Amino acid sequence: MSKEVVKRVKSAEIELKDKLVGIQRVTKVTKGGRHFSFSAIVVVGNEKGVVGYGLGKANEVTDAITKGIDDAKKNLVKVCVLKGTVPHAQEGKFGGSRVFLKPAAHGTGVIAGGAMRAVLESVGVTDVLAKSKGSSNPHNVVKATLDALAKLRDPYTISVQRGISLDRVFNG
Repeated sequence: MSKEVVKRVKSAEIELKDKLVGIQRVTKVTKGGRHFSFSAIVVVGNEKGVVGYGLGKANEVTDAITKGIDDAKKNLVKVCVLKGTVPHAQEGKFGGSRVFLKPAAHGTGVIAGGAMRAVLESVGVTDVLAKSKGSSNPHNVVKATLDALAKLRDPYTISVQRGISLDRVFNG
């Protein structure tokens, strides 16, 4: 089984919208007492097939979000979106999280929860059926969703890899 090649995208060329997936207050206990800071996970995308996620940590919430956005812009990937949905059913996993994406008919909407919804909306998917299994940790769910999206292939790529016509890809 071969590894899929993920295309990296430069953020300077495109206009990105950011979504805050989660923010947590983290505590470091030292000899002098408790030291509080904030950790943020952010998803950015142009709603046309480009998406990325980033983690930011700082003493203030706004600084953590800004760092997360900057980190997300460094980790952009190109994803195959076909007519507002995913081209085929796909599973993704990361850590204890497992996600399942399934194409849906036009008008269905994004049937997904929490962290998955933020990623799917940022990439530009408008109709999809999605299920999250296992761990619901937002960090792992975001990474598992991006794993599933990175594994997607469009019909043209499949026809080239198999050496058959596009018509045979759809009609078997």
